[in-house]
Amino acid sequence: MVSIKDIAEACGVSAATVSKAMNGRRDISEATRNLVKKTALEMNYLPNAAARTLKTNRTYNLGVLFADETQSGLTHEYFSAILNSFKVEAEAHGYDITFISHNVGGRATTYLEHCRYRNIDGIMIACVNFLDPQVLELISSDIPTVTIDHAFDNCTAIISNNVDGMQELTSFVLESGHKKIAFIHGEKTSVSKNRLAGFYKTCYKYDVEIPDEYVLEARFHSPKSVVTRVKELLELHTPPTCILIPDDCSYSAALNVIQNAGLSVPDDISIAGYDGIPLSQMLLPKLTTYKQDTYLLGKTAANQLVSLIEHPKTTLSERIVIQGELLEGHSVRQL
Repeated sequence: MVSIKDIAEACGVSAATVSKAMNGRRDISEATRNLVKKTALEMNYLPNAAARTLKTNRTYNLGVLFADETQSGLTHEYFSAILNSFKVEAEAHGYDITFISHNVGGRATTYLEHCRYRNIDGIMIACVNFLDPQVLELISSDIPTVTIDHAFDNCTAIISNNVDGMQELTSFVLESGHKKIAFIHGEKTSVSKNRLAGFYKTCYKYDVEIPDEYVLEARFHSPKSVVTRVKELLELHTPPTCILIPDDCSYSAALNVIQNAGLSVPDDISIAGYDGIPLSQMLLPKLTTYKQDTYLLGKTAANQLVSLIEHPKTTLSERIVIQGELLEGHSVRQL
């Protein structure tokens, strides 16, 4: 097995210099760092995890708490894309990933107990009930924490700009000539509240009044619940000319309901979505939607969490907002 001493001899430097270079220390030249890392790669050097843990007092293991209420798991396109980006960036920093749950070896545990059991260095929390006492216990602990799409005062939050995103999407629909706009939003979360605020703020700006019966709640990532709401909207005495759905995942289901009613999209009724998942751009008609930057959300979360772990005295807990972009498909008709 290749050792640090072997790399030092191959590079003509001391073992201490090799150690500094492998740990990214800045008190040696960039040329020396590059030489050491290149040589280590060529010699197939693998650091001893146990020795590294003793030296740094870190396990280089990050926890991920992902408890999707619809139990869609990693088939949840939006969050799976974030998790993939998070994983890639974490691994680039030398960290492994462990999913945190209520169970360790068949024994029920709290999230915090599982984190302690696995000796994780920090945790990223996404797609959970942030009011769950176990989640609040974890966030209040001394474990460095980063959340996705939900902000607490005492930890870093990486947030997609749902207010601006919904404002841009709603403006596009209004400028396409639609006044009768329905909004099927997700369950009561900070994400839904922000999108509702963006929706109403934009309608107010354009002097468009939205009837209460046009604004309905469904569940995120639940086509079945969206189907029920679309049917209710189509049965209204004055149905909307455009429906905003809570996520792109529900587009095909909403499309089927409208087609089964003898109508077509966008000729008879328009649809706009949110998330920008690849599937939304493959269906016909291509969905007009707001694409969230899942790559940057995951990457930023990983970088912030690593910084909280490795530089706790200089890294502040903060709210970082990630912008997205409008994708103009063919599901919204110009009136």
